[in-house]
Amino acid sequence: MAPTTLLDKQDIADLMTGWIHRDLGAWDRLRELFHPDGRIEVTWFEGLAYDFVDASERMGASDFRAKHLITSPVVSFSADGTRAVAETNAVIIGESVRLGLGCNGHNRFIDRLEKRDGTWRILDRKSVYDFGTFTFPAGVVDVDREAVARHPREYAALAYLLEASGFPVRRVFATKGSGLERDIKESALAWLHGKAAA
Repeated sequence: MAPTTLLDKQDIADLMTGWIHRDLGAWDRLRELFHPDGRIEVTWFEGLAYDFVDASERMGASDFRAKHLITSPVVSFSADGTRAVAETNAVIIGESVRLGLGCNGHNRFIDRLEKRDGTWRILDRKSVYDFGTFTFPAGVVDVDREAVARHPREYAALAYLLEASGFPVRRVFATKGSGLERDIKESALAWLHGKAAA
């Protein structure tokens, strides 16, 4: 058994706050947060994390801007100290420059992490959406209420801006208290304790 240390907790916290590299367009550093086989599922992207970084670079060149405020994670470790599950609060601040319309989305990242060759990295990242609102940086503008209503209220404002910027949201994602959230957490804890594959 390899007991976890304060350094393990700090290394994982650094991975969570390392999301700033996405906002800063530091794509190589963002890629370093993930294992090569790491995966991610968020509103506008599902697949390999390295592909997500490439897609994020394309988004960075669009008229959609995003900033993420990240808190300290709550972390659980496996008995052997080589796996961890982290739950981290975040705020997604988005804006479509073209539309003059923004949003604040409150979510939580549920991450599976592995320590390989002495280094922690993210193996799997999923997002649970708690609630969200539109913001109006330059004054109130009209929104298409039917387009907004196509998505769960918890992330409808974010999805609306993403889709208007060319980044479609193709399915329903986990929201606070939903069955999808329960499934994500149960699966992550089973994996943590060696009862399920990644």
